[in-house]
Amino acid sequence: MFEDFKTLLVEQMNIDEADITPDAELVADLGINSLELADLVFSCESKYNIEIDEEDYKNFVTVGDVVEYLEANRA
Repeated sequence: MFEDFKTLLVEQMNIDEADITPDAELVADLGINSLELADLVFSCESKYNIEIDEEDYKNFVTVGDVVEYLEANRA
């Protein structure tokens, strides 16, 4: 799931693949702003056929947080 999400970040957010690690912080390390995070959440919902509540994605700090959530909630 990490590699799959990493590909999504590279393709959608134009983030350098080398910068994406499970511990990389979405905002501080990867420079993702709140609008981009909302777009990313929408992409994940579509790709993985899940619904991510706003309260849940507010807790996404690192790439690993998102990957763990996707693994626990994918259909």
